[in-house]
Amino acid sequence: MENLIALLIAAPLLGAGLLLCGGRRLDRVGHLLGTVLAAASFVIGVVLFADMLGKGGEERALHQHLFSWVPVEGFQADIAFQLDQLSMTFVLLITGVGTLIHIYSIGYMEHDERRRRFFGYLNLFLAAMLLLVLADNYLLLYFGWEGVGLASYLLIGFWQHKPSAATAAKKAFLVNRVGDMGLSIAIMLMFTTFGTFAFGPVLESTGEASDGTITGIGLMLLLAACGKSAQVPLQSWLGDAMEGPTPVSALIHAATMVTAGVYLITRSGAIFNASPDAQLVVVVVGAVTLLFGAIVGCAKDDIKKALAGSTMSQIGYMILAAGLGPIGYVFAIMHLVTHGFFKAGLFLGAGSVMHGMNDEVDMRKYGGLRKYMPVTFVTFGLGYLAIIGFPGLSGFWSKDKIIEAAFAKGGTEGWILGAVTLLGAALTAYYMTRVMLMTFFGEKRWQPDAEGNEPHPHESPKSMTIPMIVLAFGSVFAGGLFSLNESFVKWLEPVTAFEHGHPPISAGAVTASTVVVLLIGVGAAYLQYGRKPVPVIAPRGSLLTRAARRDLLQDDFNHVVLVRGGEHLTRSLVYVDHTLVDGVVNGTAASFGGLSGRLRKLQNGYARSYAVSMFGGTAVLIAATLLMRAV
Repeated sequence: MENLIALLIAAPLLGAGLLLCGGRRLDRVGHLLGTVLAAASFVIGVVLFADMLGKGGEERALHQHLFSWVPVEGFQADIAFQLDQLSMTFVLLITGVGTLIHIYSIGYMEHDERRRRFFGYLNLFLAAMLLLVLADNYLLLYFGWEGVGLASYLLIGFWQHKPSAATAAKKAFLVNRVGDMGLSIAIMLMFTTFGTFAFGPVLESTGEASDGTITGIGLMLLLAACGKSAQVPLQSWLGDAMEGPTPVSALIHAATMVTAGVYLITRSGAIFNASPDAQLVVVVVGAVTLLFGAIVGCAKDDIKKALAGSTMSQIGYMILAAGLGPIGYVFAIMHLVTHGFFKAGLFLGAGSVMHGMNDEVDMRKYGGLRKYMPVTFVTFGLGYLAIIGFPGLSGFWSKDKIIEAAFAKGGTEGWILGAVTLLGAALTAYYMTRVMLMTFFGEKRWQPDAEGNEPHPHESPKSMTIPMIVLAFGSVFAGGLFSLNESFVKWLEPVTAFEHGHPPISAGAVTASTVVVLLIGVGAAYLQYGRKPVPVIAPRGSLLTRAARRDLLQDDFNHVVLVRGGEHLTRSLVYVDHTLVDGVVNGTAASFGGLSGRLRKLQNGYARSYAVSMFGGTAVLIAATLLMRAV
């Protein structure tokens, strides 16, 4: 079975190669070819999953060594894959949700003349993400990591004729390069410390390294995770990434890019377990981003950007859980998988709404769409109930476990983290209820577009609605299945380890508190948007609201501190170069030039001048000799 692991990557990689290099002869069938090869990867994943289920927990890991990439003395880099319970979870999520997004894209991109290239980029995205989660060493993981960054750049800027899309792609690419530097430094530290970057030897030898080295590696891995998973302080690219086609948003937010950081931290759990300081920073980053994204999501009128803020917040939950160590790793991945279902469904639902509304994204110009788009309304609504943690649905099971784990941290820290996660749950209920009410309820607020065409909302074709229905089933049932007899915990425990937390309050009290804050969030949104007309022009709002509309001034901060700071630093360096460096160099040259000019006057060609010089020199020597004898 291990020989099938490479085929998981090979299928979408073959699709990317054919679609991007095959030329226009594949235009008519490119979308079908890309979808079939994505589905083929999913089928291979299911076969490997079935085989894995037939083995004991410790025997399920498979390894496949293809060849030595860089075989030199003292440095061995292999192209080798590792398939265990953690990577299998990601394989099924990536290929399963990815295939549904491919099917959805057939209808969504039907009239785009560059559809073949779009599907080639989608295939490339899947192949890079699969390489990332299947690599058995950090160097090969880094190769997939960069491939994901490249694919996201190509897809976010797919409509590069729009300046906003081209700018968003560059922004995502550059911000992620900052995080990628963290991963590259971490790999260098691993090699200098352990002599290898293979998962097994590195993770088994953490006790042999100094505390400072392990903490440094952990912090650099966290920096990398912040870039890919859009966590503070490298979160500024995610909202602008909505400039790409909606299927891209679904793929980035549900199955690929933003989940990479959670995978990296969980895979490197032994490193963070060995460094409480690094773990603490992970928890803080997750908690801050959880609230940051939720506050931003509360103020956005663009439906995709509201969902982008939601993703930032939900990934914050996962990062926080991963920072809790063995009591949180399993629940971080569990929430990641359930989030993959309902967030993909929400983004595809948003795309369906845009499809019927002439690509309008402003929710203030929606209203009453449930009558015209019943399938979209029901599937989006189930995703909405799942993400807010409605009892019984997927988000309820996974998010509640993270809240319990936060309280189980113990002491003052546990109470603070528990309060943060509950506040995040209330804000999630508020902003998602706001999205539902502004989009599907109330009176219609449609307006003609710039060309005078009034929208005529209608249900999307089956190629778009069928994936939404499948994802809605996952949004409803996945969490319950995972929690049945702790099946998901038992599945991942051999890889991530697991410890039962002991929160200071009972699980029932946590659940009751979660339901209460959920009702508060829903009620607050209903009072503001359900009982009052939604203004077509947004009111000015409070200072916090205005800041949240501008992503809590993250771009302003980056511009002032990084862009302007960089400009001032550059000017300062130029000034130092011109005045100090050039001054020393030019001054030295001028000094020698002036000295040589003066010395040159002594060589004038007149014999009498030389005779006088000789006489003077002789007189000085005689005087010096007489003086020394006298002394």
